[in-house]
Amino acid sequence: MIKKILVALDPDSDTAVATRYATDIAQRFDASVTGLAVVDLGQIEAGTKGGGIGSFYYAEKLREQLTTETRAKARELLEKYESAMEGSGVDHVEVVEEGVPFQRIVEDMKYHDLLVIGKDPHFFYGHPDKSTDTLARVVKNTVGPTLVVGSSYSSISKILVAYDGSNAAARALKQFVHYMPFGDEISVEVVSVYSKESTEADLTLRLVADFVQAHGLQVKTSALKGGSTADLLTQYATESEASLLVAGAHSVSAIRRIAFGSTTNKLIKEMPIPVFVDS
Repeated sequence: MIKKILVALDPDSDTAVATRYATDIAQRFDASVTGLAVVDLGQIEAGTKGGGIGSFYYAEKLREQLTTETRAKARELLEKYESAMEGSGVDHVEVVEEGVPFQRIVEDMKYHDLLVIGKDPHFFYGHPDKSTDTLARVVKNTVGPTLVVGSSYSSISKILVAYDGSNAAARALKQFVHYMPFGDEISVEVVSVYSKESTEADLTLRLVADFVQAHGLQVKTSALKGGSTADLLTQYATESEASLLVAGAHSVSAIRRIAFGSTTNKLIKEMPIPVFVDS
């Protein structure tokens, strides 16, 4: 059961969408929602280093200016969040913390059931276009599942589960059916991508279908052959009019893919629907 939801607040438009999804889930479970804004002092410090002795004074003044501006932006985000939550009937709190964004989110997730976050968060508020690896680091290190959303909202009714038999995929599926974040009036389709016929793959799909059905959900299974897994799933999600993808995160080390296997990273970036992911 979901009782505490954490929403990561940043200047992007997907934050408003994340807040709305969190509100919907909270209303279903009588849960509370925490809106978290993080002042990234580490980025400010890194951005003002350099120069000779004569530049120290100006660097300090710049740090003060950036810190003030960033804290003001954080307060603005909290005000927008609070305004969005008003009238929802959901118990909510607003929190601003200082530190490295992914570390603060991971720490707070120790005391929340679900994280809702935009797919391309920017927590360095002084430079909202600055690209970060916050999302990848969060998913790799956090305790609990993450709902990654885009810039538009739609109701959730048809779930697409990307299942390859891995531990990560199994954990994501189990968390989803145990939490039932969008209720039980949904349909589930489990999809596997294969390169050649396999009786083992067929058995895996039957087993996972039995598991989903045991939790009272409608389910069917499908197999997609060949090609890029991410491309096939993205195309299939669009054609089947799915409203949510459930997937596991695979831990690898690579630039911009620190928490995800290349397939999972591409799915989150390109999938036109929200992604429920667990590491």
